[in-house]
Amino acid sequence: MAIDLRTFAFVDSLQPQLTAYICTGARGYLPLTYDASIWVEVAPGIAINRITDIACKKTACRPAIQVVERSFGLLEVHHEQQAEAIEAGRQILDQLGLKETDRLRPRIETSEIITNVSDYQLMLINRMRFGSMFLHGQTLYILEVHPAGYAALAANEAEKAADITLVEVQPFGAFGRLYLSGTEAHIEEAARAIQKTLEGIDGRENKGAGRG
Repeated sequence: MAIDLRTFAFVDSLQPQLTAYICTGARGYLPLTYDASIWVEVAPGIAINRITDIACKKTACRPAIQVVERSFGLLEVHHEQQAEAIEAGRQILDQLGLKETDRLRPRIETSEIITNVSDYQLMLINRMRFGSMFLHGQTLYILEVHPAGYAALAANEAEKAADITLVEVQPFGAFGRLYLSGTEAHIEEAARAIQKTLEGIDGRENKGAGRG
């Protein structure tokens, strides 16, 4: 089976909000704050089962997230030791006959800051979110990224860089999406960190499949 490596991301230290967010909805073995983590997204989606098998048999890492959706599959595994998470990533790549640079480079589709958000829009956002509440007076940041798995890395780097609130992150599907809130200054700082991180990831050229 030919496997298309879409996302391959190493998270050196899961930040508190992203850790709590994972624990809210994940069905696997939940991470602890500051665990190291590997995120892998592939096509076809069903192939993620083979990748989970590799990570669990070859290392002591534990899976929190395994998603098989229509086109793509996503796996997150974690361990308290960075070396163990790195080894899980190495084993996955070796067993698949791939290199880290065989992944797609992330492509930012949307990066938008909205200030002075109406209370009516706040209500809509808060009804769909699984993270923290978006409060009156805060500024909203929206990221849409392709492939989707990089949304998790973006959320983690934003939390490292600035005092923001994680409202929602969706790291699977056709596009990854991230909603953050905070003061305008903190949101601008987080947006810069996200852009720097995603632009610094090497891999295959990502022209994207478009939305049509």
